[in-house]
Amino acid sequence: MSTRLQGKRAIVTGAGSGIGRASARLFAREGATVMIGDWSEEGLEETRKIIAAEGGKVIAQRIDAGSEAEVVALIQLAVGEFGGLDVFFANAGVSGMNWFYHDTTVEMFQETLRVNLIGPFLAIKHAAPHLAKQGKGSIICTASVAGIRSGAGPLAYSASKAGVINLVQVAANQLRGTGVRVNAICPGLIETGMTKPIFDYARERGTSDRIGQLNPMLRAGQPEEIATAALFLASDDASYVTGHALAVDGGITSTLPTTFPKP
Repeated sequence: MSTRLQGKRAIVTGAGSGIGRASARLFAREGATVMIGDWSEEGLEETRKIIAAEGGKVIAQRIDAGSEAEVVALIQLAVGEFGGLDVFFANAGVSGMNWFYHDTTVEMFQETLRVNLIGPFLAIKHAAPHLAKQGKGSIICTASVAGIRSGAGPLAYSASKAGVINLVQVAANQLRGTGVRVNAICPGLIETGMTKPIFDYARERGTSDRIGQLNPMLRAGQPEEIATAALFLASDDASYVTGHALAVDGGITSTLPTTFPKP
């Protein structure tokens, strides 16, 4: 059994399902003690039970990732319970499902930014001092390929994820010399609760075989494939990686969306 996070103390938000759940499980299996947070109490408790049943060390706390008071409280709880903090995976997010500017209200835009962009900002702001105090640590923020190119997500969502990419670049440089690394993961099309409507619609139409057809892998990804990227960035294996936005997307951002015949 690998123990790449042995002795590490980690927080994972958005852990009630999808990428957050897969990452929290993997972190625990790799030896970390994990504090999990999510807006959904039901999803959070399910994740906690899964990790505990697998022998992992886990504490669950409901959280609004866009609330400064609740992020501060989550970090303080983790530091108090674990004696410190080594990793913060700011993964919580919302989709902001209205795709176009003409049907997106200011309120929708603000709420999407509050969770998707202010949330990671709060994670960095309040976790970094604890990590810097010990001279090392990793902060990971979930961005998206939608933050790299147009066409991969709704308007507000895409803007928020572009902001996350820039946020980690600026934060990595402002934390220079502290030993604190700040990186982003940019998932492509991953089958999660957030993307479930896309997959359900394709299955209803009998076109599920076309999901992911524009990327070189010709398929969608799974949460576990993002979790392994998060594990790398959380671990000391990524000790020389900071200010980076890692696309885990089947190669979709390597090209313009064009279909080619199979070789």
